[in-house]
Amino acid sequence: MANPLYDTLFGAHEGSSRPFLHLADGSTLSHSDFLRRAARMAHALTACGLVPGDRVAVQVEKSPEALSLYAAAVQAGVIFLPLNTAYTADELDYFVTNSGAKLLVCDGTKEEALSAMAARCGARLETLDADGSGTLAEIARAMPADFETVERTGGDLAAFLYTSGTTGRSKGAMLTQDNLLSNALTLVEHWRFTDGDVLIHALPIFHTHGLFVATNVMLASGGAMIFLPKFDLDQVLAALPRATAMMGVPTFYTRLLGDARFTGELAKGMRLFISGSAPLLAETHRDFEARTGHRILERYGMTETNMNTSNPYDGERRAGTVGFPLPGVELKVTDPETGAALPQGEVGMIEVRGPNVFKGYWQMPEKTAAELREDGFFITGDLGMVDADGYVTIVGRGKDLIISGGYNIYPKEIELVLDDEPGVLESAVIGVPHPDFGETVLAVLVAQPGAEPDIARIEADVAEKLARFKHPRRYVILEELPRNTMGKVQKNLLRDAYRESFAPA
Repeated sequence: MANPLYDTLFGAHEGSSRPFLHLADGSTLSHSDFLRRAARMAHALTACGLVPGDRVAVQVEKSPEALSLYAAAVQAGVIFLPLNTAYTADELDYFVTNSGAKLLVCDGTKEEALSAMAARCGARLETLDADGSGTLAEIARAMPADFETVERTGGDLAAFLYTSGTTGRSKGAMLTQDNLLSNALTLVEHWRFTDGDVLIHALPIFHTHGLFVATNVMLASGGAMIFLPKFDLDQVLAALPRATAMMGVPTFYTRLLGDARFTGELAKGMRLFISGSAPLLAETHRDFEARTGHRILERYGMTETNMNTSNPYDGERRAGTVGFPLPGVELKVTDPETGAALPQGEVGMIEVRGPNVFKGYWQMPEKTAAELREDGFFITGDLGMVDADGYVTIVGRGKDLIISGGYNIYPKEIELVLDDEPGVLESAVIGVPHPDFGETVLAVLVAQPGAEPDIARIEADVAEKLARFKHPRRYVILEELPRNTMGKVQKNLLRDAYRESFAPA
């Protein structure tokens, strides 16, 4: 039966003994070995009562088994919902409830903490650990190594990815098979990937970058991945001589440059370094090229669209820009108020249209209508411009989005927690430049009259309620927040005032 996403990414490699995953322990998993694991996992999903169109929410550590669960969901026609491993139980509650996930898969260490929540949400709870153990793995091991692929069409949903808004309420972006497949095939061609490529994969796989860009590209090309649990400098340096390409966030490249062992000689076999998920500093571009002779290829994408633009493979890769719209993707810059297209060189709202653009937000028709126009253009919320040569530059972000280490952070979610703290009258959360993470979180607090906020207690409460990457790295207490005549907090003034907070000494 036809299942475009499975047939192209996975089914095309059935019976192949070519390496697919080179693991940190030195072992290798072939394409066919991986597909057998995925088939058993697909049987496990159906054994747990899932049918095509159901959602499976997954919060597990990165491992071959976790990746096989993604393949299994595609093969079984189940909608895959990957979740950040740093999310707390309170955060997971919303995702499971909102998505209506029938199954929640978590790390064994979190089973006790999540069992009551899963039961309350009506979701079955199973475990999957990074070492391949867990209750779901036990179910899978008893299953056959082949599975009859469920018929799907390109328009059927393949995944949900949750992305927050300024209201603090997360939105489930619905991605179809065509969305994921079209983008993967475009990137394979644009970035010249072949079955001879070996990609250093040190990204998380709960994020679109690591899962729907890096992994899908390598599956579509038939290449292999050096599959590392996370970015470990020693492991990445050891992997470089065996690799041809790497995809990463700016932090990866600043950490490589910070180690004297990273040399042009070590990287001489590399074909391509790609960066995304956060802006790459021009200084990093220059230093990297001076050290290795390689000019990092920077691109631009987002949860709702995967990749939209890329600097060229051949031709000038301009620091500070995200290149040109990818083949098949239309991009325009519009007036944020009227939606009218702006002339070249003017800054406005970036809108994109193409087969990569998502179907809409799950059970949020009003949000979908507000951000996805009837003609198919998606209002990205990013401000940018197109220069005379056609290069796209992102100059700012609407909604005060913070991108730290490749993760999207929405200030309102943090502000809601801070505003509820004893002694806090109000708060404003901003992103400020950080030499390692691109941006980091700074919280500005205004105390209630006669009160003094207890920062240690606030930090403890934040740690309990929010994932670590959302925690403010600095707290500032002011008498009042700067506001305009309409009473709106002028965060631009706060960003200007504190932009040097983490500048190198």
